Amino acid sequence: MLDQIDKLLTKHLNGSEKSFADIFSGSNVVSEYFKSRYSIVTNDLLYFSYALSKGEIVLNSQPDFTGLFKFGIHNPFDYFNQYDVSNYKGDFITKNYSTAGKDKRMYFTVANAKRIDFVRTTIQKWRDDNDITDNEYFYLLACLIEAVPYISNTTGTYGAYLKNFNDKRASKPLKLEPQKIHNNKQQNRAYNEDANELVKRIHGDIVYIDTPYNIRQYGSNYHLLETIARFDDPKIHGVSGVRDYTDLKSAYSAKNKAKDTMEDLLKNLKFTHVLLSYSTDGIIPVDELMSLIKEVAVDGTIEVVEIPFKKYNSKVSTNKKQLSELLYYFRTKHQEDNDLLQIQSVEMPKDEPRYIKSPLNYVGGKYKLLSQLIPEFPHNIDIMVDLFSGGANVGINVKAQKYYFNDVNDRVIDMFKYFQTHQFDEILERINAQINKYHLSKENEKGFLQLRDDYNENPNPLDLYILSSFSFNYQIRFNQDMKYNNPFGRKRSRFSNNMRENLREFVTQLHKINATFTSDYFSDFDTSNLTQDSLVYVDPPYLISDGTYNDGNRGFGSWTQEQENGLYDFLDSLNDRNIKFAMSNVFRHKGYVNRAVIDWAIKYNIRHLNANYSTSSYHPNLLGTDEVLITNY
Repeated sequence: MLDQIDKLLTKHLNGSEKSFADIFSGSNVVSEYFKSRYSIVTNDLLYFSYALSKGEIVLNSQPDFTGLFKFGIHNPFDYFNQYDVSNYKGDFITKNYSTAGKDKRMYFTVANAKRIDFVRTTIQKWRDDNDITDNEYFYLLACLIEAVPYISNTTGTYGAYLKNFNDKRASKPLKLEPQKIHNNKQQNRAYNEDANELVKRIHGDIVYIDTPYNIRQYGSNYHLLETIARFDDPKIHGVSGVRDYTDLKSAYSAKNKAKDTMEDLLKNLKFTHVLLSYSTDGIIPVDELMSLIKEVAVDGTIEVVEIPFKKYNSKVSTNKKQLSELLYYFRTKHQEDNDLLQIQSVEMPKDEPRYIKSPLNYVGGKYKLLSQLIPEFPHNIDIMVDLFSGGANVGINVKAQKYYFNDVNDRVIDMFKYFQTHQFDEILERINAQINKYHLSKENEKGFLQLRDDYNENPNPLDLYILSSFSFNYQIRFNQDMKYNNPFGRKRSRFSNNMRENLREFVTQLHKINATFTSDYFSDFDTSNLTQDSLVYVDPPYLISDGTYNDGNRGFGSWTQEQENGLYDFLDSLNDRNIKFAMSNVFRHKGYVNRAVIDWAIKYNIRHLNANYSTSSYHPNLLGTDEVLITNY
């Protein structure tokens, strides 16, 4: 059908189109076909499809696997294809989907099942040991998934296996082949989620829609590929050894849900050009589908191409009319929504400052105050010191030649160091892998607690970020034994699309600047290299606030008046050396007054900030918050 899709689409384009979204991508044949022309976005609810996209569509070059050279492996494909698995015991696939298992399922020969297990286990180990990059990992995983169908003892899907091994197919040895990667010189993206939710957050030029159209669920039909991709050793049941696919069930395959689900999808589309593929044999009647499309099409105009196809061969005779694939083309009525994630990059207006937001939803973070803080900072800063950096919202947005981010929370500092030394794509792939490994969601507390236990046993900087993404109020909290103890953020916290894009921008900026991360107590921070053109920004815990960062229960102690006095002395010493400083603090908060900071600050310059975090004039409110910026310049 690719030629028909191309022909129908092309005659409606004007040449300015840059993006193509394939939101039910499956095996990605449509995405691959159009990759040479557009920036591609793929999406599918099945993880094996996502893995194919990550390893083939997202990449623009074949990986070189230099990390394996130390093992004498210069070509992993030769290594996998030539490895002798005769003495290899095998793992999940061998034990459950070959005749070597107790259930004698005949999906694969024993030799092929062992090789699948060996390949899958090896590439996972290489990734976990950082011997391969995440791009290399997904490339190898995609190549494995591509190879498996050619030696599967099935008729095409995995709902059942044949009772005898097919000599022309299943008896052949598994062979991994390097997949060709087309370089479209564009940023391509892959998603693994419900398409109806995804279209609420993205917009672009072209979208291709190929929903399921009958009652057969892909989750059961492709359960084996899903298990190989996920590498999660699931509980299986039945003659076919099917995994639980409850979370993979598509409403498009339910007779009582398909029409409403399609209507919801169409109403939320924000793409200029839409191509939708369906069947005359589909759950939604042709006339009803046409009516749904007319509701969202510009002027109700639709072009339809009907492509006859041969139905799957069956011994049961039928008198039904000729079955056809239907291709619908239409334009949508949508209005551009700049709050959505556009597939192609959008250049921001140069006269409107846009600030980078920390990937951490840090309590006390200053992101909403940046429009009031940044203009108050000096120009031409040589060294910027964010002394109580927290989520680093302030320092990352200041222009300077050199940066120091310091925080007594060394776990957070280690996280930022990880961000500094890894590319965003690699970070995101590892995050998604952990989310899938632990089945993290807004409801799965068990998975969260398991990750928390594993982190406390073996602290990993990126796992701390993932934990915070699913924690109550997104807080980072430790007990006195330095064990992460923040509870689960049930039905609220998750690694959202906004967090992902905040992380992308933050990591991108971090790789552009000359930054050093330290975890010193503020008075121990080395200021010997600071000059009159340096700026030390200070955002300490506030004595009269009720923030959890000041409750003494995070493994780092509480903030006391003694420490506050020590900070005043530290800033006074900077002033004596003509080094500029700026300190955020509060004079009043919920009826309480910090008299000590008022008495100390009176000798410096005080800027009152709007308590509502806007740029309107300041109006004192004794029962509200009087937030201030204190500077010595």
